[in-house]
Amino acid sequence: MRTLEVYRNGVKAGLLTELNRRHYVFTYDDRYFSDTSMPSVSLTLPKSQKEYHSEYLFPFFYNMLSEGVNRKLQNRLLRIDENDHFGLLSATAQYDTIGAITVKSSPEA
Repeated sequence: MRTLEVYRNGVKAGLLTELNRRHYVFTYDDRYFSDTSMPSVSLTLPKSQKEYHSEYLFPFFYNMLSEGVNRKLQNRLLRIDENDHFGLLSATAQYDTIGAITVKSSPEA
């Protein structure tokens, strides 16, 4: 099991967990959920107290990954299997992303 903290503009919004390569879970942080001024991280993940489950990395997070030759280069340089989308997200989406969302490894993991 691997867990990433999800941030929106530096504010912790939730947790993204890979239970295995066929089971992913996203949950909103309680404080973030309670703050009515904070929007959902994605239209496909509306703010809710329920857990979102998926058999694959949620498309919103998958689309944060680079594509094509850049992705192949990142996989090779970082020594991450090309099918380990969660690992690549963890390694590349901590600081410089397109948009307001970043992720980082969870100390709880």
